[in-house]
Amino acid sequence: MQFQFQKWFAQRFEVAHLKTLGQREILIFVHQQGFLYLILILITFVAGINYANNLILGFCFLISAVLCTSFYLTFKQLHQLQIEIYCPEVGELGQDVIIKILIKQQEPMSRYLQIKAQNQLYQIRVDQKQQQIELVLEASKRGKFELPRIQIFSTYPFGLVRAWSYLSIQQEIWIAPQALALMLEQQYLAYVSHDEIEEFRELRAFQEGDSLQAVSWKHMARGQGLFIKVFENQRDQHVIEIDYARIPCGDHEQKLCWMMALIELCEQQQRPFSLYLPKQQLESDLNEAHSILARKLLAQA
Repeated sequence: MQFQFQKWFAQRFEVAHLKTLGQREILIFVHQQGFLYLILILITFVAGINYANNLILGFCFLISAVLCTSFYLTFKQLHQLQIEIYCPEVGELGQDVIIKILIKQQEPMSRYLQIKAQNQLYQIRVDQKQQQIELVLEASKRGKFELPRIQIFSTYPFGLVRAWSYLSIQQEIWIAPQALALMLEQQYLAYVSHDEIEEFRELRAFQEGDSLQAVSWKHMARGQGLFIKVFENQRDQHVIEIDYARIPCGDHEQKLCWMMALIELCEQQQRPFSLYLPKQQLESDLNEAHSILARKLLAQA
């Protein structure tokens, strides 16, 4: 029964990227203060009948009309509201996960909304054709991030009625491990990128970013041009190989934290890197898509 309810809930309130709240997606019922208001209506109705007092009955019908009007006005706060959701592909443990919600409406009107997620409550007023808000969520562990159920609701104007809907986000967010301290990163970067010069192999033309320590000054002095000396066991000075097997610790999570730290350092220094995990590997590159994919692989490892 619980599984069937969850399936029904996900289908009814799911949102991949864009959703417009229609009559089917909006729930509405009497709010907390509304129950007291219903008791007041009942008392005035009974009093008007018992005492055959038209004034009391008229007052009863008046406050009943206010309640009926509240249902309509509160419903209109959510009706035809267009919602766009933007989630990051990858987050990092220890940092906030920020979900951006863009709220649109066809004509500018004041909407007083509240959004609840992870026990946090955001109160907003939408009075433009579109308005963006950011939900700040916390990630407690590495891996696939379980997106919380987001509730959007309104009790405007009198607080007697509550209209609400849910956003069951279908996008995936992966949480990468938290990076280690910078000092450890620099030590291991020196370890994975150092070159032990043994046997000379060839000369190649100088490229931007090459270390001046590898320049063949003899050829430079003869006016033959600027060349770089390449040795047999010398690795590509531009590419850092981040290899799971070479991380100097035994714990799996600690290894991933090391690798995450090295990825961030390579990005700061604008150095291409390749990634080697026990079951997956990523060829060398340096761009935003490559960095996101590297983090995702660490999150899934």
